[in-house]
Amino acid sequence: MSKKFYISTAIVYTSGKPHIGNTYEVVLADAIARYKRLKGYDVYFQTGTDEHGEKIEIKAHEKGVSPREFVDKVSGEIKNIWDIMNTSYDKFVRTTDDVHERVVQHIFKKMYDKGDIYKGEYRGLYCTPCESFWTESQLIDGKCPDCGRDVHEAVEEAYFFRLSKYQKRLEEYIENNPDFIQPVSRKNEMLNNFIKPGLQDLCVSRTSFTWGIPVDFDSGHIVYVWLDALTNYITNIGYDVDKVSADFKKYWPADVHLIGKDIIRFHSIYWPCFLWSLDLEIPKKVFGHPWLLMNNDKMSKSKGNVLYADTLVEEFGVDAVRYYLLHEIPFADDGNITRELLIERINSDLANILGNLVNRTISMGHKYFDGNVANKHIPDLVDESYIAQINELDKKVEEKMDNLEVSDSISEIIDVLRSSNKYIDDTTPWILARDDSNKERLETVLYNLLEGIRVCSSLLAPFMPGTAEKIKKQLNNYDNSLKYNDKNSYELAACVPLFMRIDVNKE
Repeated sequence: MSKKFYISTAIVYTSGKPHIGNTYEVVLADAIARYKRLKGYDVYFQTGTDEHGEKIEIKAHEKGVSPREFVDKVSGEIKNIWDIMNTSYDKFVRTTDDVHERVVQHIFKKMYDKGDIYKGEYRGLYCTPCESFWTESQLIDGKCPDCGRDVHEAVEEAYFFRLSKYQKRLEEYIENNPDFIQPVSRKNEMLNNFIKPGLQDLCVSRTSFTWGIPVDFDSGHIVYVWLDALTNYITNIGYDVDKVSADFKKYWPADVHLIGKDIIRFHSIYWPCFLWSLDLEIPKKVFGHPWLLMNNDKMSKSKGNVLYADTLVEEFGVDAVRYYLLHEIPFADDGNITRELLIERINSDLANILGNLVNRTISMGHKYFDGNVANKHIPDLVDESYIAQINELDKKVEEKMDNLEVSDSISEIIDVLRSSNKYIDDTTPWILARDDSNKERLETVLYNLLEGIRVCSSLLAPFMPGTAEKIKKQLNNYDNSLKYNDKNSYELAACVPLFMRIDVNKE
């Protein structure tokens, strides 16, 4: 029986079309999910949309449509972009789904009956875009600490979750489980800036707007956004308060919640406490990924510095965009994107290193052996280090991926592709081809190169699935083993360029 792996993205708020920075998260999660499948895991990959709240109600009113019509349209746009990016999610969830709404009501009532939710009155400073209450001390220059917008005083009857009850347990858990919040800079931020100064009880219902899940035992109250949104990770795999599904038993707890660093507080503080209130296990890891900046500045529609995934894909192709997102954003630091940087990476890595290697090798296979290449076992010293590098690649990638160091994993593959091009220069097949006595040595060299390409394409598949498939078709070999196989044979298909160089001056 294969080992399970449950990975989720944060569900995307349906306030508008997601830009390339929002899209990065689902592509990152997809690469991890695809890699785990490659390694034999039973993977469940969940993503979707967060569709309730005051901001949605306001935006729908501005557009002259109902909140439901508004979220249906935006959720459809988001799902379409996830599909354009070739993401292999197992479920695309919506918080307006009937099952989710019903189970959230059950969860709210269970927490209330347990005494973890109580009724009170909220007085605070409220940020409508973030749907968050703040104290005076949490504001930055009098503005919302998350988005920098104005806040306003709000007073309303509300239900509260006893977050303070779980403070000590949460603090001890995070300190005793250093891998729970990653990277370590996020863990330290949560402990020192939010938990240790003291957790305040959390407002979990609202009465000043209506677009949300009703509290079914107190009319006029709706379930506040974070209790509604966070519980999607369990409601959509079959959790309910009085019974759980086989899928829930199999997949929970989640192995990784992959979320933006700006909402890590909700996933690493509120969410564990909600789960403990329900007597459930908490996720194994919450990974707060960095942001993708545009010209080293945070993307914002108001600044006009936004790029969209579908526009970039139309111009450069899906795998070129996936490659840039996955390779150019570091493990713990913000990444940067511009069209110029994207073109530069396409030319250097995808056209020059990968595309050139595949084209040269398969062309030589056709030119010298009519496309039929087998291992003639005529070795040379230069082969040993090259084959060793091929055989070490799987372990190197696995070590990086186990730590979610996706960019570094791709760099390991690129290193072997770069070495393959050097191996061509070192073995000089065009010189070997001049002398019939070197024919078997020439075939051995080409065989070694084809094996290097085959292994690299298998390991590239999680990151660039379309490109990996094109390479396999040209190799006409679907051996997915991740080590050099000295008993393969190749009947090569037609050679088709993978990536064309882009003329920077013309651009």
